[in-house]
Amino acid sequence: MLDPLGLPKTINLDNYGSVMEGMNYAQSMFNTVMITLLTIICVSIIASLAAYPLARIRNKVSNFVYIFITLGLVIPPFAGLTPLYLFMRDLGLLNSHVGLIIVYTVANLPLGVFFYTSFMKSIPIELEEAARLDGASFLKTYWYIILPMLKPITGTLALFVTLTVWNDIVNPMLFLTDDSKFTIMTAVLRFLGTYNVDPTQLFPAAVLASAPLLIFFLLLSKQIVAGMSAGAVKS
Repeated sequence: MLDPLGLPKTINLDNYGSVMEGMNYAQSMFNTVMITLLTIICVSIIASLAAYPLARIRNKVSNFVYIFITLGLVIPPFAGLTPLYLFMRDLGLLNSHVGLIIVYTVANLPLGVFFYTSFMKSIPIELEEAARLDGASFLKTYWYIILPMLKPITGTLALFVTLTVWNDIVNPMLFLTDDSKFTIMTAVLRFLGTYNVDPTQLFPAAVLASAPLLIFFLLLSKQIVAGMSAGAVKS
């Protein structure tokens, strides 16, 4: 308070230990990473399978389906929380990671279809025609020809999905009630409380919650840049 811009005279990491224990850091981090990875896998597989025929079949029906799916990008997430909660309750998926993964997967499918469809349109169709001449079926062509070429755009999609899942608080608070199943952001919010502004708890909690995500971006920075620029220049 007396010297707000001054450097600390001593380094004390005791607050990190108390925060990690108070917010059940290891369990909440494991839950977040598991939900994020499974959501990325589900979105990548389903969206790429849906985008393949939409990118290759050019008619009014495919255009209508593509527009209908991508309309999900403009629907406010909060508009469907009440019917979504009732739907998940009827399916018996409340307070389960499976239900939360389904919610995140469906929410990110429009973005995945948009990404993959736009990227697949830039892939030369001659590659698929050559595979068909060799006797490859539709699914084999997708699996052996198209899917390996989707790595750059999949990295970009994984970035957006990771940001969505990692930073989300509303859905875990709505669908999860067991403290052992909370994600990292929900654990931070529950630990700090609504009206708590203690910096000795707030700052360590913020660092612990964001550090794994920052490390992930630093390690995959080249892949992320490659995915964002993929398809921008055609040879």
